[in-house]
Amino acid sequence: MNGSDQIKPTPLDGIRYFTPSVGYTLTGREGRVDIPWHNRPPIPLLDEDYPSAEASGAPDYDMVGRGIYQALRHDPECVWAAEYAALLKEAYPHVVSELGGQIIMLDAKEVDTPYLDRKINFLKIMALLDRENAGLPLEIARTYVDKGSRISNLHQAVSSWYNAEKYLKKALELNPADRHAAYEYGEALYVLGRYEQAAEAWSESLSRFEPAERARIEARIAGILTGKTPLVPPLDYLTALAMAVEEQHAGRHDEAAAIIEDVLSDPVFAEQFPMNEVYYLLGTCYQEIGLMKEAAEAFKRS
Repeated sequence: MNGSDQIKPTPLDGIRYFTPSVGYTLTGREGRVDIPWHNRPPIPLLDEDYPSAEASGAPDYDMVGRGIYQALRHDPECVWAAEYAALLKEAYPHVVSELGGQIIMLDAKEVDTPYLDRKINFLKIMALLDRENAGLPLEIARTYVDKGSRISNLHQAVSSWYNAEKYLKKALELNPADRHAAYEYGEALYVLGRYEQAAEAWSESLSRFEPAERARIEARIAGILTGKTPLVPPLDYLTALAMAVEEQHAGRHDEAAAIIEDVLSDPVFAEQFPMNEVYYLLGTCYQEIGLMKEAAEAFKRS
């Protein structure tokens, strides 16, 4: 990569960057890998591998593979990520296969937020390996939506929904005919409070939907055109609910309940974004402050 010596690598925990001497060639797999390192970026190595590479003057095939894979797992948007991913594809097909297996494993079970983060990073690496595959940014976006909609993770709702919108847009650029991506893109715009853009995105894709789906989307568009939208962007309500969770964890149950009541007082938001967990949280807060009748009603709706 021209000028890579002027570009600073991304600092990553457990990674040190090694610049091989002129003439270094990456070899491995019984001669099937023979890649001159001329004009390529520094090599990310695991901390524990770096001393051996330094002592011998260059890292071996396994060291390079371990380091690149770990660097991309840490940050698939790091400096030179595209070059590192291309090298994985060319020289480490077994690592790419392992990556696909990890994604399948995570898809096969309900996962907590840390696993969602891991899945997102794996998918981002796969997207670097297969840049024309519209399904990968779509799946990244859906994982961000999942992450940004969980009550336990609403403190990251802003970054999650903005990332979802970005990757949905990318999916549509790669496959404009995907009606599901078009609908989900409109939904992300709606959550961000860009109602007119959401209506436009949905209107452009209406002809691709089945009649029942089309009727539902037309109702959403009509609501936007007649002003039947949440009083503030739904993302603002999700952020408020994140504050309610913090208040509840801090033992300030009355303040948490007040925030939740304020959010649920917007009938459009409460109807369009049914969140059973929110009512359960409200019931718990009522219970803690002695409002047992209100608690029972909230639990019924959870």
